[in-house]
Amino acid sequence: MEDSTTKEKVLKRIRNALINRSANPFPDLDLAAEVFEPFYDTPEVVFAQEFTKTGGKFVFCETQEELISNLEDLIEANDLEPLFCYNKRLFNLLLKSGIPVTNDRSQAVNMKAAVTFCEFLIARHGSVMVSSRSGPGRRINIFPEIHIVLANTNQMVDDIKQAVKALKEKYQQQMPSMVSLITGPSRTADIEKTLIMGAHGPKELYLFLLDDTN
Repeated sequence: MEDSTTKEKVLKRIRNALINRSANPFPDLDLAAEVFEPFYDTPEVVFAQEFTKTGGKFVFCETQEELISNLEDLIEANDLEPLFCYNKRLFNLLLKSGIPVTNDRSQAVNMKAAVTFCEFLIARHGSVMVSSRSGPGRRINIFPEIHIVLANTNQMVDDIKQAVKALKEKYQQQMPSMVSLITGPSRTADIEKTLIMGAHGPKELYLFLLDDTN
């Protein structure tokens, strides 16, 4: 009996392929081996260089006091009062430090700048991993014109593989409903090949990295 539909023909070919498997032409291939070259510098330096290549603005801080001071300078220079922050721990830290901040979610879409934590920093790509557990879902990574991320050096990993592994170890059976990578400010060149910043998210991305090795 001939197959009556294209779908049935495709499924038959899949079944036959599963039953009559071909021998592996590369039996000695090590699929677990690293595919990247070793870093040419420390992960922090590599991250900073890759992050700035994509248009991100990197600020290294040796102490928490220096971080707060740099954040105050950024707010004053760009008239960002108040910052939007929904993370309770970060909100209390900023409030205690005298940083103008609000957590009114009804005003989130109107805020010029928002500040968040992140999950991990991926050195090789200069990317920031965020999740629904590190902030108020997707909203704060999209609506404000300026996204400010605060992170510690102990959140630095080499690549995406290590970041995913660390995320699974961190949350075990309670993985976040959303995990995303941010690589530089939002941009698009879909319209007449003209680069437009902030088309689908923040126009500016800041990363304040606190050295927690001291």
